[in-house]
Amino acid sequence: MPGNSFGQLFRITTFGESHGAAVGVVVDGCPPGLKLSEKDIQPELDRRKPGQSKITTPRKEEDTIHILSGVFEGKTTGTPILLIAYNKDAKPSDYEAMKDIYRPSHGDYTYDIKYGIRDWRGSGRASARETLARVAAGAIAKKYLFEKFGTECLSYVEQVGGIKSNITIDKVTKASIDKSMVRCPDKAVADKMVKLIEKVKSENDSIGGVIKGFVKNPPPGLGEPVFDKLPADLGKAMLSINAVKGFEFGSGFEGVTMRGSEHNDGFVVGKDSKIEISTNNAGGTLAGITTGEDIYYRVAFKPVATISKPQKTVTRLAKHATLSAAGRHDPCVLPRAVSIVDAMAAIVLMDHYLRHKAQNL
Repeated sequence: MPGNSFGQLFRITTFGESHGAAVGVVVDGCPPGLKLSEKDIQPELDRRKPGQSKITTPRKEEDTIHILSGVFEGKTTGTPILLIAYNKDAKPSDYEAMKDIYRPSHGDYTYDIKYGIRDWRGSGRASARETLARVAAGAIAKKYLFEKFGTECLSYVEQVGGIKSNITIDKVTKASIDKSMVRCPDKAVADKMVKLIEKVKSENDSIGGVIKGFVKNPPPGLGEPVFDKLPADLGKAMLSINAVKGFEFGSGFEGVTMRGSEHNDGFVVGKDSKIEISTNNAGGTLAGITTGEDIYYRVAFKPVATISKPQKTVTRLAKHATLSAAGRHDPCVLPRAVSIVDAMAAIVLMDHYLRHKAQNL
């Protein structure tokens, strides 16, 4: 099956290209009765849209979302919801010089060898512009989960290049994340990150980093062992995002330095004789099923592939060439990617909630 859909019971199918007419998504499986309008979705897209600061791409897109189906009298009907945003600032002419040249570390080459044809206008479906559709769909999942369980899916820029914040999750809020243009709630570190990104941009280069994600108040019991454990589906969701090269759940790789007696999350009896977990090294799941504790994970992003710094490459006819890429690109994708990480986490949780309900009638 083509890989343009994600999820089982809460299923999204994205469509559109970077410099085509529009980008959108069909959301199938949303329960009926959820109050929903464009105003519930637009704020999430505004966090992802281009041109929002001096350290993002200068492309100017309002990313105005339109609901074309699945909502009647302000509520979801249970039928497929079609969301679409029309491209207003597409400039395919910026890419004409690259239509026969492969960008280093880019999907130009692999799309060609897979399909025998590629959309060279800003890389078509390989462009991160496709993630607009994910964020729109994720806004619906986020709204449902928050209203039903008080669940919040949040993430922030933890690291850019070698600059890393050690702020603890309990001090992080959405307001503190959005206060900084780099979306790092640690102000002193955020200022250093901005300066580094500006320096990289001035050198016609790009840089990567790490986004830390967490979910507050997740419903317990979510996850479908053995192959669809919640961390496994979260990993797939995050690794499907453009430029993502690594995913770490819970204590992740740091856990290998600990002994079992240190790493094990113990059980205690809390208030009202309720069973509680004393620590959370596992990251909010045990055996792939949510415990109700906060979920946390890290997502590593490589530097953006398209840069205007001269690079040696080849043409489609296997001739040597030098490329200084034109177009408008992010020197660091992380500030805009936090909304994408949030959205994919919410979509996974929403899908698993519906699967849990279907199995446990």
